[in-house]
Amino acid sequence: MKTKTRGEAEAEITQAVVKFEKEYLGHGPLDARTFFVNDMVLIRLRGVLTAGDRKLAETREGQALLKETRRHLFESSIPIFEEMIVQVIGCKLISLHTDLSSKTGERIIVITTDKNLESLYR
Repeated sequence: MKTKTRGEAEAEITQAVVKFEKEYLGHGPLDARTFFVNDMVLIRLRGVLTAGDRKLAETREGQALLKETRRHLFESSIPIFEEMIVQVIGCKLISLHTDLSSKTGERIIVITTDKNLESLYR
């Protein structure tokens, strides 16, 4: 059986995250990239806000509400997200962090794993 290359594993995570965003959060990003850095998976999603989200984000109160709502939606789906990532890279997740910019419509997801991904995927 052929082992995945680093680029193949990163691309597979990107595809899985886009699918997750569409299915569980209701809207996929316009652009997505995944990077392995030591024991971390960095995922950058651009264009994750809907037209309604952008309208809501026009005020400070709306920005806070948007971030809080999206955080709750994401956190309620973390077990599904974690399983998806484990299936792709075969590593145990140590921690998962995410933040959303209500100004740029960008979401950053940082995952730490129990293995050095740069060593696993060359």
